[in-house]
Amino acid sequence: MNIITYFVDFILHLDKHLGEIIAAYGSLTYAIFFAIIFAETGLVIFPFLPGDSLLFAAGTFTALGSLHFFATFLILFVAAVVGDSVNYWIGNIFGKKIVDNPKITFINQEHIDKTEAFYKKYGGKTIILARFVPIIRTFAPFVAGVGKMDYQKFITYNVLGGFAWVGIFMTLGYFFGNVQFVKDHFSVAILAIIAISVLPMLFEYIKHKNSPSVPIKILEKDVNK
Repeated sequence: MNIITYFVDFILHLDKHLGEIIAAYGSLTYAIFFAIIFAETGLVIFPFLPGDSLLFAAGTFTALGSLHFFATFLILFVAAVVGDSVNYWIGNIFGKKIVDNPKITFINQEHIDKTEAFYKKYGGKTIILARFVPIIRTFAPFVAGVGKMDYQKFITYNVLGGFAWVGIFMTLGYFFGNVQFVKDHFSVAILAIIAISVLPMLFEYIKHKNSPSVPIKILEKDVNK
């Protein structure tokens, strides 16, 4: 099984895999959750890690009593906020050099362009809105750092967005994850969550596909709206 197949299988069968992780590692599961959400939000090389689906599945397991709801929420919330903050400072300190370096190929320019388009439309509120859009979620704090967004404004949006993102998806998982139909069709439910999450990005892509890319140099103005 190659790495891509593994991650697809992991995401589609989160209920089974998280059950195995909880059974095998017990309280260390919280640290594993923290690491996944931190990497997905904090490191631009991991936008493919599960975000929305992991939060939903975590909420499901708290309803079963396998995890403590508020402990899980707190750990995932802190991971999301710390991840975005680290990503911001990577962008702030190293971002321009990373984007301009032709030898660095793991930063997808298309993802940067899509994130810039979000900033052009929504300004600093992108930090909150991007929480609910895969890929954009990973690149939004990085681009905010590149554009030198005021950090006090960034951290405010960061905390509000992280609280809403973790709270909404965990609560959905808590109340709906153990409905019998959802339990019987968990992979379908995960696909639906992913599809709904991707819709805003697809809409923006269709809207902006014929528009010129937004240059990095204008971001300082846009991100501080």
